[in-house]
Amino acid sequence: MKNYSIGGRSIVSVHVPGCSPHLWNKSQDSGIAEMEELPVPHNIKISNITCDSFKISWDMDSKSKDRITHYFIDLNKKENKNSNKFKHKDVPTKLVAKAVPLPMTVRGHWFLSPRTEYTVAVQTASKQVDGDYVVSEWSEIIEFCTADYSKVHLTQLLEKAEVIAGRMLKLSVFYRNQHKEYFDYIREHHGNAMQPSVKDNSGSHGSPISGKLEGIFFSCNTEFNTGKPPQDSPYGRYRFEIAAEKLFNPNTNLYFGDFYCMYTAYHYVILVIAPVGSPGDEFCKQRLPQLNIKDNKFLTCDEEDGVMVYHHAQDVILEVIYTDPVDLSLGTVAEITGHQLMSLSTANAKKDPSCKTCNISVGR
Repeated sequence: MKNYSIGGRSIVSVHVPGCSPHLWNKSQDSGIAEMEELPVPHNIKISNITCDSFKISWDMDSKSKDRITHYFIDLNKKENKNSNKFKHKDVPTKLVAKAVPLPMTVRGHWFLSPRTEYTVAVQTASKQVDGDYVVSEWSEIIEFCTADYSKVHLTQLLEKAEVIAGRMLKLSVFYRNQHKEYFDYIREHHGNAMQPSVKDNSGSHGSPISGKLEGIFFSCNTEFNTGKPPQDSPYGRYRFEIAAEKLFNPNTNLYFGDFYCMYTAYHYVILVIAPVGSPGDEFCKQRLPQLNIKDNKFLTCDEEDGVMVYHHAQDVILEVIYTDPVDLSLGTVAEITGHQLMSLSTANAKKDPSCKTCNISVGR
C-alpha cells in the first residue's frame, strides 16, 4: 500500500496483481460483496490531464447515492499490441478513494507516466461497520492519454542540467555527420537544401519535442586540446560544417529541450535554435523554456570587438536542433579522418529512468 493525494485528502492505493475489474468482488476478496443497489458510474469524463495527474468525474443515479463512502478506481496502462509478450507487464493499479465531490484529482508520479495511454473504470462502494465493503458493478472502461512535460517540468530538468554543465569552451562551427548517400540525395532531390524532419523518440519519455518538432540535428562540442570538432562520429563518415554565426545569431531564439543519459556516464542536453518568428520558433515558444543567447550554461552567442564569439558547455554533450532548412552551399562537406562509432549513437535512445542526475519527480 502507498499513500498519495487525491481530491485533497490522504488516500491509500491498493495494488491487486492480475485482478480484472469485473472480478473484484466476493470471489476475490471475502471482505467485499457485490450489491446492485449502489449506483453504477456512467458517462465518465477525464479532464485537466497533465503528465502525472488528471481529473475524473462521472454521472450516477441518485438512488442510494447517500450510502457511497468510497470509490474504487481501476487504472491500467493500455496494452501495446507490439510489446514483447514475455516482458514483465505493469501491475494493475487499484485506487481506493474516499467519496469526495467530483471532479476528483488523481495524482501520483509513481503510477502515472507522461505521454502514455491508460484505461480506467470506476466502482462505487459503501464501507460497512465491520470494515467490509458493499460495491456496485464496474463502470464502462474508457481510455485517455497523459500529457507531455510542461514548461514547469522542463525548467526542473534545465536546472539539473545546469549543475553539471561545467565551464564554457569556445566553438566556431556547427557540424552534422551523415553517410555520403544522404548528401547526394539532398543535392539531387532537395535542391541542395537539408530539410527539417520530425525528431525521434530519444531522451525523456515526456519530452514535448519528441515525435513533434521538425528540425535538423547538429553537434557543436569541441575537443578540449584542439578546440575543434572531434574526428570521430556515430552518425556517418561525411561531415557538413557551417560557421556558427550562420545558424546562431541575434535573429534566432534558443530553447532548452531535454536532459538525459543512456545508462552511461555521458549526459546529453538538447537545445533548439529557431529563427525568430518561424514556425519552429512558435512551436517552441509555447512548450519550451527560452534561454538568453548571451547568458546561459550551455551555448552562448555574444559580440566582442565587433565579432561574434561562441561558447559551449564542456561537461555535457549538446544536441542542437535547427528548425529551418539549411543549404549545403552555406558550408562544406568532407570525409572525416576518424572512426564511425555506432555505439555512441543516440537515435531513439531510451533515457535511464534510475539516474538521479537527470530525472525529476514526475513520470519518466
